[in-house]
Amino acid sequence: MSRNRQVCLTEGPILKSLVTLAVPIMASSFLNTVYSITDMAWIGLLGSKAVAGVGVGGMYVWLSQGLSSLARMGAQVNVAQSFGRGRKDEAGEYARAALHLTLLFGALFALVSVVFTEELVAAFHLGDAETVRYAENYMRITCGCVIFSYMTVVLTGIYTAQGDSKTPLYANLIGLVINMIMDPVLILGIGPFPKLEVIGAALATVSAQFIVMLVMILGAVKKHNTDNVLHGIRLHSRTEGKFYRGVFRIGFPTAVQGTVYCMISMVLTRMVAVFGPGAVAVQRVGGQVEAVSWNTADGFAAAINAFAAQNYGAGQMERVRKGYRISFFSIAIWGTLITLAFVLLPGPISRIFFHEADVIGISVDYMRIVGLSEAFMSVELMTVGALSGLGRTKLCSMISIVFTGARIPLAVALCATPLSLNGIWWALTLSSMVKGVLFVIAFNRVTASRQPAK
Repeated sequence: MSRNRQVCLTEGPILKSLVTLAVPIMASSFLNTVYSITDMAWIGLLGSKAVAGVGVGGMYVWLSQGLSSLARMGAQVNVAQSFGRGRKDEAGEYARAALHLTLLFGALFALVSVVFTEELVAAFHLGDAETVRYAENYMRITCGCVIFSYMTVVLTGIYTAQGDSKTPLYANLIGLVINMIMDPVLILGIGPFPKLEVIGAALATVSAQFIVMLVMILGAVKKHNTDNVLHGIRLHSRTEGKFYRGVFRIGFPTAVQGTVYCMISMVLTRMVAVFGPGAVAVQRVGGQVEAVSWNTADGFAAAINAFAAQNYGAGQMERVRKGYRISFFSIAIWGTLITLAFVLLPGPISRIFFHEADVIGISVDYMRIVGLSEAFMSVELMTVGALSGLGRTKLCSMISIVFTGARIPLAVALCATPLSLNGIWWALTLSSMVKGVLFVIAFNRVTASRQPAK
């Protein structure tokens, strides 16, 4: 990685700085979306039970991301703010502390997942032996090798904090190509390779994640890359406690938010499971298709997070506010386009992944209902990124937990009406709309003063 890959976020035209940083992140997010959709498309050929099994196993991969998000957000915000203050050595210490935590969390989660796989899958009460087998096989491999995705997430945050979003993009592109090649080969058994079905999908996923991690590590250790805080970092060296505390202070609320969000989704998945494996499969695939907007918004959130953090560190709050306005209009337009696609084309989208008529019908309803909230959800995620860059992760966590948690009683109430299963989809949509509005109000209030408190 050369010096010109790092974008200066505290000087120059705001739009140019944001776009230069955001476009590679959005492209990386798009690649991750393609990555997930590719898996689902190939697994879909095995039937809805395989899709449902992967969906349940994948829930625990998602749950694990709460731990990685602690290190990622704690590193990204602190490294970026240190950069804004011109303290590169301090940024390096935060990066090392975050990597130490990442290795610890990854090892612990993998151990628990592998030892208690059967008990964890049984919590969903799937009621179908074949679906349970798929879920257990997928979970053992993906959760057992979760350290690869953990390292990828945290390294991406550290790169982004420094204004370099191109290296993670190149790494993800390589990973996507590897995954797209390995998926059909290992899932269906092409040539000399055996048909591994769901196990093949899991192996393709963790192999691609390992390669992505390796590319980013190699990018940081190149001799000419001395401007990167990861260059020459020694993981075995001692790090002062204040840097771990700094990572926890910023990252812990984000970790709690992500973990609670996933647990709420698990409860909703159990509610969906009552309607059969087809409904679970729709929820899983629908979430992956929805990632077209979710991952893009999350990628833009990472850009505004680094932008806000560096400029906050440099004391340039007006620049933060202008950057947010540009981001708001950009992501709102994108979310609206996704809404139109989901509402107007639910049938063609559903038939890409499903081949049973009854499951396609469930999917069409899901797309139309959930699609109405895409612009609100996109704005929510982007605003969370901006507020987190200012150190306001506790505020973000409080709003998200309260109103995401409201999905459960709302879903219970709506399911008891003639809406039935569609009541769960409406609970998702209504809560996303409310959160989108509230986060915009919160950002405007926080930035009303020149220097918001951490």
